[in-house]
Amino acid sequence: MTDPVHSSKSRVAAISIFASAGMAVAKFVVGVAIGSLALISEALHSSVDVVATVVTWMVVRFSDLPADEEHHYGHGKLESVSALGIIAMLYVLAGGILVESFSRLREGTPPPALSAIPFVVLVVDIAVNLWRARALHRAAHATKSQALAADALHFASDVLGSIAVIVGLTLSGLGYAWGDAVAAATVAVVIAMLGLRMARSTVETLVDRAPEGAAEKATAAIRAVPGVIAVERLRVRMVGSTHFIDAIVQVPRTFPIDRVDEIKRKAQSAVVVAFEDADLTFTAVPVARDNESVRERIMVIARNSGLAVHHVTVHDLGDKLTVSIDLEVDGEMTLIAAHDIAHELERSIRHEFGEDVEVDTHIEPLEPELPQGTDAAADRVEAIRAALSQFAARGAIHDIHNVRVRDTDAGEIVNFHCRAAPSMSVIKVHESVDEIERALRRAFPTVKRVISHAEPPKA
Repeated sequence: MTDPVHSSKSRVAAISIFASAGMAVAKFVVGVAIGSLALISEALHSSVDVVATVVTWMVVRFSDLPADEEHHYGHGKLESVSALGIIAMLYVLAGGILVESFSRLREGTPPPALSAIPFVVLVVDIAVNLWRARALHRAAHATKSQALAADALHFASDVLGSIAVIVGLTLSGLGYAWGDAVAAATVAVVIAMLGLRMARSTVETLVDRAPEGAAEKATAAIRAVPGVIAVERLRVRMVGSTHFIDAIVQVPRTFPIDRVDEIKRKAQSAVVVAFEDADLTFTAVPVARDNESVRERIMVIARNSGLAVHHVTVHDLGDKLTVSIDLEVDGEMTLIAAHDIAHELERSIRHEFGEDVEVDTHIEPLEPELPQGTDAAADRVEAIRAALSQFAARGAIHDIHNVRVRDTDAGEIVNFHCRAAPSMSVIKVHESVDEIERALRRAFPTVKRVISHAEPPKA
């Protein structure tokens, strides 16, 4: 499928080729016929525009090609290079016109032979150029194409140049012989002044000058993404119509990798909304937040060490902290190796919180990821369900249901659901369920693990 943006740029550039060529030929033929330097200069200017438009048409066919192994940022800067080359051609033309104009003013030449034809040609040329400049300007703005913007500038200068030629021919007709040469010099000055404006923008793009206000706009878009703490550094440069943004962003160190990846995706979407065409390189820097809890900081220490911990409890005794941790290691590991791991974890925690912190680590075997198991027989499931209902009847837990029992190499795994009053606290529910689980393991020693799910009564 053809890219609509690419098609738009190519179509506008192709139309400009035929319009430029036709008006250049008309002005040159009439200029030579009446001997008007101003009209010939304007025809040469239009001829350069023909060359420029052909170059533009060729460039836009390549500038939208995607990035490849040799051009990691795409081919957009071809437009900037072509625009700079076209502007250079215009300056060469402007210099030549100025030299010839001053030569005619110094030596004196007969005024051009006047008729209605050159004025008709110039009025038509102004109308055509106004239409072309407007169409190209809109296409350049919509596609952010510097090549089309340069082309639009040429046609805008043609309008001013044609007006200058009309004034010069009018002065010549009124008896001022110098009018035609002065008009030609005016055309050269108009070319130079308008080219200077475009040259500045093109050079700024080629030297990677950040677009005005782009850094602030990108920073605000990224800062608005939930989870972003701050934008540490940000750089923006333009390649064709694309804003390439490099950002170093601070995120909470307690966030898991998938959460950080989500922040990256949202940041990319945010800059695309802000700039329409943007490519974001997002570097996440994990930092500690002021409101991190002691438990969160301990979990970060364990995660950075590649350790599996749970049941982290922290108590503040006023003058010191006490920390208890369950550390999971390979069940086949020797005690001395496991103790070294626990000792290193405790050392890291003391380094973070101070040497006086009291740390106790409970070492236990790591549960296998995919233990082999089979569903228990129906009578075994019913026996365990009945026992669970009996133990639950002693307290606030009721309606034992969805009981499942699996036989594994390590022992039986029991899962069940139960209900409790909706007003009960989580602590109270947890204590009540724990009591049932302990009673079940006492009654059935082969039960290795019990997993319960408490929920409020049905509506």
